[in-house]
Amino acid sequence: MLNWLKKWAFRSPSAPVGADIAPINYQGYHIYPAPIAEGGQYRINGRIIQLIDGTEHCYDLVRADLLPSAEQAAELMIAKAKRVIDEHGNRLFH
Repeated sequence: MLNWLKKWAFRSPSAPVGADIAPINYQGYHIYPAPIAEGGQYRINGRIIQLIDGTEHCYDLVRADLLPSAEQAAELMIAKAKRVIDEHGNRLFH
């Protein structure tokens, strides 16, 4: 099988593509956008992380929204993460 065909046939349809998108800090939380390529669009995906008493706590944020670019998906993920943090605070991790 040709190399390009192998790559296409065995690729992960939901691989995060946000490795080059910088995380942001918001009210003591770290927001890591990681949009997922899906059907030519990008799903909102990422993590909210906070260090509490020396332990890292993580909340995965995945939404159904699909956007045309990874940058748009990352921007909307950050906005949604900020809202989740404002509404729930440390209760995210309980």
